[in-house]
Amino acid sequence: MKKQKHISIRIDEDILHKFHYVSKYNGRSASGQIMYLINQCIRDFEKEQGKIELKESAEN
Repeated sequence: MKKQKHISIRIDEDILHKFHYVSKYNGRSASGQIMYLINQCIRDFEKEQGKIELKESAEN
């Protein structure tokens, strides 16, 4: 089973409130919205640049 990782960011309070608003509008938690955006970014990148091949032990 893949171990989930944790990420932390600094964010302006107004931006955070707006992000929560957008997340709720889209029917997602803030965490779910972030995962959606990350996955969309990866899909867009791979569509243009090709599939990203990872080594099994990659932890970056």
